[in-house]
Amino acid sequence: MGIHSDVYEFGGRAGAFEGYTYQRDELDPGSLLKWVDHLVKGYQSLPPEVQEEIQSLCDGTIGRAIQSLLLTIDGDHEVMKKLKGLTVGRLPSSPDEFSRLR
Repeated sequence: MGIHSDVYEFGGRAGAFEGYTYQRDELDPGSLLKWVDHLVKGYQSLPPEVQEEIQSLCDGTIGRAIQSLLLTIDGDHEVMKKLKGLTVGRLPSSPDEFSRLR
């Protein structure tokens, strides 16, 4: 695949993950691990300059998922550590914060 396809694939998976985790009361962290591993692999496959360009958007999408997951999963769980590894900037303060983080 080309870089545009890779970016689309990562963004689609990240957005689907955010939507799936949105304020769910019951989630099995083990069932999310494979999904998160795919997100990490997809992100890492992007060139550094692309990662830098989309990072604030990634921080928002993954950050909102993290905020939702904190309702049911300990912040030190492996899933959370991997997700936090995809973020570098300020994260949304809630799963409902949709302002563009730049």
